[in-house]
Formats: sequence, structure tokens, C-alpha cells
Amino acid sequence: MVGRGRPRDAGVEQRVLAAALNEIRQGGYAGLSVERVAEQAGVAKTTLYRRWPSKAELVVALIISLREDVPFEPTDDPRRDLTGLVTAIATNLASTPPALIADLAAAAAREPRVGESVRALWAERHRAVTAVVAKAQDAGLVLDHVSPAVLVDQLVGPLYYRLLVTGEPLTTDYARKLIRSVLGPEES
Repeated sequence: MVGRGRPRDAGVEQRVLAAALNEIRQGGYAGLSVERVAEQAGVAKTTLYRRWPSKAELVVALIISLREDVPFEPTDDPRRDLTGLVTAIATNLASTPPALIADLAAAAAREPRVGESVRALWAERHRAVTAVVAKAQDAGLVLDHVSPAVLVDQLVGPLYYRLLVTGEPLTTDYARKLIRSVLGPEES
């Protein structure tokens, strides 16, 4: 059987998501206008609504498209792995506008579908870091009674605090200081 209508234009999704990101960067989630996104992307509103029936669905697609893996190559050195991973997370966060993260967190609290997507992204990253912390614990770098999941919160939470509350820079040096505060100074 022959499909109905014209085939999908592969560039539409890319143009729409780029326009949505631009809109969110300028006006946040609340200021996101589907009409302006359609106009910027050069597509009809009906095309946009056919693919993303609501603003929340569009934002979910945007979040999924932004799910860059934090660049990290594990080694046989758990301390280096943990330092590399926390540094990569800090670098990734530093390259994201704080208002975008704050807006997405607020939208996640209000919009169940957006919340599911944001929490899935954060849970995925949390699991990856927890596995590295567990390796460090197995190597004796972290005390046995310490929960790897809680330790991850203690390492990553300050990054979000700096980004969203104090506005202080997220630097490699700061990430290393976080690691030293948890694991102690590096042995020579």
C-alpha cells in the first residue's frame, strides 16, 4: 500500500528544534511561542502540531535532542575517572545558559511530560556517575558506609548551585576541588 501525502522533510525537525531552542533561550519556557517557532523554522503551524501536539511535547523533543553524552572515557584509575567525569559535567553545564536550565527545571515541575523527560535525562547521568563512584569505593577511595548515590549528589549538586544560585564560574579547578573535598588530597 502506498503511504499518504508527501514524505516527511528530514530538515523540518532540525529547523523546528533549533527555532525552539532559540525561543527558549530568549524567553524561557513561558515565552516559547509555537507560532514563532513555526515562523522561524519556515513551516506551517499544522506541520508543527502534527509532530508535536503541544508545547510540552515540543520541549520534550528538544530536551531529547540536547541529550549529549558527557564526554568521558573510563580508565583503570577510579580517581582520574571521577575527576574526569565531574569536570566533564561542569564543562557541559558551563556551556548551557543558566536560564535555560532553571526554566526547564521549573517546566519539569509544572508539566508532567516535560518532568518525565528531564528526570530521565538526569537519572541517566546520575547512574553513570554513581557507577564511577562505586568503582572508587571498591578501590578504597571512598569509605564503605558512604552511599555512592548520596556522594554523587554531593559532587554534582554544588555545580548546579554555582550555576543557578551564586553565578560563580564552573571551572576545571573547582571540579577538582570538589573531588579533593570528597576523596582527600591526591597521593604523590
